[in-house]
Amino acid sequence: MIKRKFYLHYLILLGIILVGAFLRFWNLDSKALWMDEVITAIFSLGKNYRDLPLDRVLPLTNLAEIFSYQPQKSCSEIAANLASQSTHPPLFFCTMYTWLGWLQPLGDDWIAKLRFLPALFGVAVIFVIYWVNRIAFSRQAGLAAAACMAVSPFAVYLSQEGRHYTLPMLLISMALLLLLQIQQDIFRSQTRIWVWCSWTVVNSVSLYVHYFSILALIAQIGTLALLLIWQKAKIHRQTWVALTLSVIGIAVSFFPWLMIMLHHSKRSETGWLEAPKHIAPLYQTLINWVLMVIALPVEQQSKLNAAVGAVLMLFCGVWVVREVFKGLKQLLLKLETRLPTLTLLSFSGWVVLEFFTIIYLTQKDITVVPRYNFVYYPAFCALLAVSLLERDKRVRDKGLVNVLLVGIVSCIFLNLNLVFKKPFQPELVARNFNQEPKVPVMLVVTYSNYQDVALGLSFGLALQQLQSKNQIEIAQTNSSPPTHLVFLDKKLNFQAVIEKLAQLPPQQVPLNLWIVASGLRRRDFPKQINLASQVDCNQDDKQYYRIGIPYQLYRCQKSGID
Repeated sequence: MIKRKFYLHYLILLGIILVGAFLRFWNLDSKALWMDEVITAIFSLGKNYRDLPLDRVLPLTNLAEIFSYQPQKSCSEIAANLASQSTHPPLFFCTMYTWLGWLQPLGDDWIAKLRFLPALFGVAVIFVIYWVNRIAFSRQAGLAAAACMAVSPFAVYLSQEGRHYTLPMLLISMALLLLLQIQQDIFRSQTRIWVWCSWTVVNSVSLYVHYFSILALIAQIGTLALLLIWQKAKIHRQTWVALTLSVIGIAVSFFPWLMIMLHHSKRSETGWLEAPKHIAPLYQTLINWVLMVIALPVEQQSKLNAAVGAVLMLFCGVWVVREVFKGLKQLLLKLETRLPTLTLLSFSGWVVLEFFTIIYLTQKDITVVPRYNFVYYPAFCALLAVSLLERDKRVRDKGLVNVLLVGIVSCIFLNLNLVFKKPFQPELVARNFNQEPKVPVMLVVTYSNYQDVALGLSFGLALQQLQSKNQIEIAQTNSSPPTHLVFLDKKLNFQAVIEKLAQLPPQQVPLNLWIVASGLRRRDFPKQINLASQVDCNQDDKQYYRIGIPYQLYRCQKSGID
């Protein structure tokens, strides 16, 4: 009987992991890369911004050359590229470069291969969070945490990003697992050296994956300090020594990259976040917590659909908060669950406090970016699961099942691209560019920094992906209108861009000329632009759009043709 329960337990865990894997790998390449994922691709392929074709006309079919693997690059070379041209530590990009090297040749499905590794890390988090709650509470709590992680729309969203979020989330989950073992050792008056060494290594590695791992490290140190102070009379000296040596070891390990991190913090790429608006970070944090459990379509929906979705999410959020609060209260009252609950609560509280400190001291509202909550999401998920499990059997089963069901529904919406839409929505922009498939298109992206270039490349990739879907229809018309992409420097002023357009090689007309110009107002777009070979391009007043950045259509004909 015991053996049968043992096999059933792990069979359920396997099923949870398989469901989580399916949700993460489903439609993995259906969405176009957005700006930050393009940046990931450039550095993970062994390239840098100097390899990009700027200030010249590029056929859209040549994008494959930009996103091709550069062989025989070392991690130190990738780190050097990141140190001088980006704002990220190197380990994730080195890992991604190795991964893509194993998958050579990349082929047409290179976007899926780029996102596959973060999705794989996302699956691994399910397994680790199981052990977090199993060590802290019970085997059933472990299964509940794994299930909540598997179907969380937030966790699935992060896993489908070709970015460095799931790897640090995995490492933070491992650090929490070790933190809970340290917490248990503290109250057993013992010190296991291998646990402290493992905790030191995991946190050291995480700092080279994402800078926000520093916040998780500070939260862990703060939690340990509070535990040690609370049990001061029972603590052996070696515990304080172990903590001190571990922190010194982590600091020494990160010292080689410290000055680079300080340099990165002053780069212009970090200045895009707006200042907080009064108490907006508070309610945005609450909204982000709701999105970790349920995400219904509200973006680009009719007012009625958006209102219904928002009300349902609010109702669900209030219900979950109420149930979790009651569960936490019971966990804190029980002697056997009090300490692990306080440990996870302390960690989460420290990180949230750090978030608000950053927001109001640096005047950068990071709560507008839900993905940054990956720092404390593992602890949030663990507490959510065990709190629902702590309720009486009838409420417990109903509550946990409801959370899992709304999570699965949310993940379906996510994979259908109805929630957690990519920033700047490259698919939508591409549809606007391609609204007249039989007319040649030239996409002009003005840039003042390389982020503008990455944004333009994301639009180009989305347009290429859209046109490839229409390839059969286009082939049947015996016509394949060319599409070109060009990046023009606008650091001086927009007039310099207009002058460069007049110097471009002759283009096939009629031509739809789209100009993407970040920072430009609608009235700043000229009414007419002249291209080479007596081609006049007139502004189409009905084809102006703004989605984070403005873009405008010009219809081009030979001079004298209406």
